[in-house]
Amino acid sequence: MERSQKTLAGEAVCSGIGLHSGKTTEARLLPAKPNKGIVFKRTDLKGSPTLKPTLDNVNYTTHQTSIREGDTEVLTVEHLLSAVYGMGIDNMMVEINGPEIPIMDGSARPFVEAFKSTGVVDQQITCSPRTLRHPVNYEKDGVSITALPSDSLTITFGIQYDHPHLISQYARFKITPEIFQNELAPARTYSFSGWVKPLKEKGLIKGGSLENAILIGDDGLINKEPLRFKDEFARHKIADMVGNLAMLGYPVHVDIYAFKSGHLHNVEFLKKLRKGVAGLKPAFEIADILRVMPHRYPFLLVDRILELEEDRVVGIKNVTINEPFFEGHFPAHPIMPGVLIVESMAQVGGFLLLHKVDNPEGKVVYFTKIADVKFRKPVTPGDQLKSIVTMVKFKKNLCIIKGQAFVDKDVVCEGTLTAMVVEK
Repeated sequence: MERSQKTLAGEAVCSGIGLHSGKTTEARLLPAKPNKGIVFKRTDLKGSPTLKPTLDNVNYTTHQTSIREGDTEVLTVEHLLSAVYGMGIDNMMVEINGPEIPIMDGSARPFVEAFKSTGVVDQQITCSPRTLRHPVNYEKDGVSITALPSDSLTITFGIQYDHPHLISQYARFKITPEIFQNELAPARTYSFSGWVKPLKEKGLIKGGSLENAILIGDDGLINKEPLRFKDEFARHKIADMVGNLAMLGYPVHVDIYAFKSGHLHNVEFLKKLRKGVAGLKPAFEIADILRVMPHRYPFLLVDRILELEEDRVVGIKNVTINEPFFEGHFPAHPIMPGVLIVESMAQVGGFLLLHKVDNPEGKVVYFTKIADVKFRKPVTPGDQLKSIVTMVKFKKNLCIIKGQAFVDKDVVCEGTLTAMVVEK
């Protein structure tokens, strides 16, 4: 189910205390260009370093989800990311002047309200949700999470505690912007009074209060404000899972069943899940490719991008007898020149590289080295050449990628390429 990517129509600001750091911060939520994803910028640090909320950047999952890249860290990102994913926002810059996203009222609702205050707009580029090839199951320490192929995103969550006032709860919701906004975003984080002292001894919840969390004591609810839902605890767990899903970097259509899970197990499960997802429809059609790539006929050698991830891209080139190079390359026995197979693979990799830099429309990719290239089988008219390219190293504007080109299940070419991204 292809849809337009979305971003904010303008700037929104959320400020308040951090749940664990106890420091007051301000998060400026800003529009971002298509295919930029969600980017955090620490404006309080020298050089205002940026980082992305990816599964590989998860640094800490004890009663929160924090991300880290190098020396740059942002704490408690899950409620903001829950609002981002739940409301279908694909591209956004988050400028924050401290170490932690403000906890607000302990739910995702203030972030949803911030998005609504400025508006959400469609962008020119489309994206397609992915689903599973096969069911994925995760079990550890009494926690179980299962994901099944589906044509929508639905999450079922069960919780269970040894506590007289919260023994078990169960909730199930299909995740759409309307349902998320009304049924899940208001659900607040919670804790038991017996957990407070041990958490504080670990240096956590310095900013915790009854204004930003539900506290359950031996005699029941300690907060004066009543629960927003009878099953608010299970609903909050679903909202947390939605926030963790955002770190995949793309929308998914799966049916998730989770029991007794938290941030740590959610992240480990999602690392397993991402290995099994596949694109439902092409991620980028030819019009999208032409907006990014500088090549044109007869030297544009990629027709469609099937999958685009943080460090991996899959693209295809349909080889026909009408290709101009067949006029002179063995007309009586047409074979696609090996250098053009490498070029097609390189262009697919170039598409990935241009999505990792700012202002890609003003840049081009120069390949500086080709190594370990092997040609396995000839490519002839009627073949569909599929290139799978993986990022090995990316530092500043220099990168190394590894590629394989397939026809059906057969590898026809493989090699390692070094490239630089430069100004036009």
